[in-house]
Amino acid sequence: MKITKRTFLTLLVSASVMLPIINNTVQAAEKHVAITQIVEHPALDACRKGVKDELADAGFVEGKNLKWSFESAQGAPATAAQIAKKFAGENPDVVVGIATPSAQALASSARGIQQVFSAVTDPVGAKLIKSMDKANGGNITGVSDLSPIDSHMALVKTIVPTAKKLGVIFNPGEANSATLVGLVKKYAPAHGMEVIEAGSPKSSDVLAAARSLVGKVDVIYVPTDNTVVSAFEAVIKVATEAKIPVISADTDSVKRGAIAAQGFNYYDLGRQTGKMVVAILNGKKAGDIQPEGVSKTELYVNPESAKKMGITLSDELIKSAKEVVKTMTKAEREAAEAK
Repeated sequence: MKITKRTFLTLLVSASVMLPIINNTVQAAEKHVAITQIVEHPALDACRKGVKDELADAGFVEGKNLKWSFESAQGAPATAAQIAKKFAGENPDVVVGIATPSAQALASSARGIQQVFSAVTDPVGAKLIKSMDKANGGNITGVSDLSPIDSHMALVKTIVPTAKKLGVIFNPGEANSATLVGLVKKYAPAHGMEVIEAGSPKSSDVLAAARSLVGKVDVIYVPTDNTVVSAFEAVIKVATEAKIPVISADTDSVKRGAIAAQGFNYYDLGRQTGKMVVAILNGKKAGDIQPEGVSKTELYVNPESAKKMGITLSDELIKSAKEVVKTMTKAEREAAEAK
């Protein structure tokens, strides 16, 4: 077919009119999820990966129809506040706050945006929501990682039956940690243990906090405290030298040298969080989604670390574990995670 000059000009004009419409359609189809966490360590990193993988499985893929933004506060609440303000200015479809300080910062600065928290120990105490038992309205929902502290105290006594004094290292400035230590102090006496606290406001303080417990405690318990977990190797160094058993609430810490942990799989927690994000991207309001907790726990044990700390784990306990692990270096853990 012969195309005249007039026909060509008509097609050119039509294309110039249609191109912005096509571009707007593409842009409208892209969703933006912005995610921030208070600090980077294996548990929280696994949670973030779980969120992203859940989005991908639901068809929201970075580089295709999803804009994915991530910022770490590097353990600094002030930085978490700055990140929250930055995200508020970008106005994404959903913001996700991993761990209490980051979730609180988003709640304060990004009030007009749909929000999902994850790995928050006490979202009611942190004033993120009013109830875990129902949808709260507003623009916030999420998943709590409140640890089963009574079960953890029972595990401590199973591993160290003679324990009388329990050392707890935590950041008193973290709302989630204050809640957890309060529960430890509630349940530990019923298991015949007195609680000795060691505060660590910064990750650089963890080594000194661990050393302060030497000669004072029979066992050290590390809750899901982001400050302490980010510098967990410092606890293991002191405990191994002093032959003090270390038991953690974070299962990833067992690979880093803890004797045992009864906790959640944070990747699965991230997938659980991701389902909420997907629901919001598909049109649901965060305030119409009931917050959730995690009920399933898994036991991880490290017999190698136990021996270094002067403890022999029973065959019965080892058989009951989901996984028996060996201590891994940071490079080994990163290589395993990359596979």
